[in-house]
Amino acid sequence: MASGGYSQISVAEPGRLAFLSGQVAWRPSGEDAPKDIPGQAKVAAANLAAALKELEASSQDIVMLRVYVVDATTEAFLQVMTALSDLVGDAMPSITTIGVQALYSPDILVEIEMVVRVP
Repeated sequence: MASGGYSQISVAEPGRLAFLSGQVAWRPSGEDAPKDIPGQAKVAAANLAAALKELEASSQDIVMLRVYVVDATTEAFLQVMTALSDLVGDAMPSITTIGVQALYSPDILVEIEMVVRVP
């Protein structure tokens, strides 16, 4: 995965960790989620970026990501990874991709969990 910008091993410096529960394409404005995987991944990544800011953390503090995609294919995972590229930057967190039958709501196709070292 290193060639894709991710690592199979992440080491966090001693200190506190923040565990961000699954972020989906729900927007603070209440606007409907996009209907496609790339659109939903982009909104979920924006939600995660807002959480990093709230924690006063950066992409370098991301320890692990867990990506869930409904009816997953390699193409679908690549679409999500493209949406996450700005969030992750040149950091190399561990990542796990998981295909699932369904998520909390039938209109949600992507959910992303994140573990962050709190600076």
